[in-house]
Amino acid sequence: MHQAVPAGASAEPNGADHANVVKMVSENPVIVIGTRGCCMCHVVQKLLQGLGVNPPVYEVGEGDEAAVAGALSREIVGGGDGDGAGTVQFPAVFVGGKLFGGLEKVVATHISGELVPILKDAGALWL
Repeated sequence: MHQAVPAGASAEPNGADHANVVKMVSENPVIVIGTRGCCMCHVVQKLLQGLGVNPPVYEVGEGDEAAVAGALSREIVGGGDGDGAGTVQFPAVFVGGKLFGGLEKVVATHISGELVPILKDAGALWL
């Protein structure tokens, strides 16, 4: 089951969408944010579902990528001031309201056996 939340779902101006995605990050133990139709987002989602986590997937439209990444960088990560550090790149996985990383980070922590404890600590798993 694909549980995607399209970025343009509300009839409000784009600023409301950016506030909405920031709110979603803070309200969900795990959330995947990526561009619409991104195969890497699908891989992250399937890996997490295989562990028992059913994360929402927020799909960002083509024209909103920079604005959503900038909003997340400023309000969640605390970066995005032009130096490249702290900038959100898609797909982005947020765990416990903080930027965890992308596909490579999720796969690496899964292989090392560190992912399940992190998901438990965030409240995404109850095993």
